[in-house]
Amino acid sequence: MSTTKVYIIGVAPGGAGSLLPEARHRLQQADMVFAGRRLLALFPSLSGQKFVIKNNLEEVAQLIKDNLNQQRIVVLASGDPNFYGIASFLMRKLGKNLIEIIPNVSALQLAFARIKESWDDAVLASVHSRPIADIVDLVRSHHKIALFTDDKNSPDKIARLLQEQGIANCRTYICQDLGSEKEKIIATDLYSLKEMRCSPLNVMILIKDDASEKAHSRHHFGIPDEEFQRRGGGLITKMEVRAVSLAKMQLKEDSIVWDIGAGSGAVSIEAAFLARQGKVFAIEKDTEAVVVIKENIEKFGSHNITVIETLAPENLAMLPPPTSVFIGGSGGHLMAILQITANRLKDSGRIVINAATLETLQEAIKGLKANGFISEVTLVNVARSQAILHLTRLEALNPVFIISGWRAKEPPAK
Repeated sequence: MSTTKVYIIGVAPGGAGSLLPEARHRLQQADMVFAGRRLLALFPSLSGQKFVIKNNLEEVAQLIKDNLNQQRIVVLASGDPNFYGIASFLMRKLGKNLIEIIPNVSALQLAFARIKESWDDAVLASVHSRPIADIVDLVRSHHKIALFTDDKNSPDKIARLLQEQGIANCRTYICQDLGSEKEKIIATDLYSLKEMRCSPLNVMILIKDDASEKAHSRHHFGIPDEEFQRRGGGLITKMEVRAVSLAKMQLKEDSIVWDIGAGSGAVSIEAAFLARQGKVFAIEKDTEAVVVIKENIEKFGSHNITVIETLAPENLAMLPPPTSVFIGGSGGHLMAILQITANRLKDSGRIVINAATLETLQEAIKGLKANGFISEVTLVNVARSQAILHLTRLEALNPVFIISGWRAKEPPAK
């Protein structure tokens, strides 16, 4: 009896005995079974025709399509096929209506159970057939991380990369050959792992304890000005102005930010916290200020910031297109900066400009309009309390105009 459904069945690390009754029934009745060699070897008595999945996913999808209404088809996958598994690929190729998924316990769940740690607060990722450089910022910005590795992107190679990128040493577990007779749990630390060789079937778990997290956990949105290293005691966007400016930038976790005229890097630092999975480019012409920015990056651990020493708009064309741009200083080149920024900014992006003078305000509005942007002006006029003997008075900060720009739906009139 044929069926139009393709059953994707998860196999737990325990092997054949882990299958639920429904999964076992579907597998026994299958005319065609697709799986990797390791999983196929777990079911030697299958009567259905076996097909090996390797680097041939397109071929597998086509073969399944060709036999949909003629054969009962099962695809075997490790653990939960929806978690870094084949399910998403086959759903794209075949359509969700043709797919039934029967999940199982994943190696990840079993790994956390073995080390007796909760995983509801863990960040999960894979370097299996993926660039390991992609995980650096992920590891940097989270305290508990679980990784699927492979024989090329092995734990020792990952450990070397993370140390080279300035990731602090932390507790690390390698849970290898889970569910088999060769199962082994290695409890070590990240730096010691560099010299170890592990089975290619493993889950790597990194846990940063409180001591290693202090530098990051004590910082939050709205960092006091005095927390930053500053050049000559000045050149910083004040906390209240910074907070409003960042809100106007509408940052997301994966935002790409240009901070032009970065000064001491305060806006870059806070933007980097908000865009943990993104990138921030701190653009500053002054060599002394660049040194200060780098000191602040080290202090706050904001390593998703790249410092560019240049006088904008020079070299802006070489940077990735931004989703948000902050202009704290223009060196007298605001119109040229806005032109290049407008051309490079992604469609839904935002430009935010700080202006302390009416002339810069006027130029910013004019420049945004000339490039087809709608503008909005917010005046931030802040006073802070100041003790005077046994009394308290308010001391005003310099007022700052915050100009926000976003693209108009229609092109500007000529």
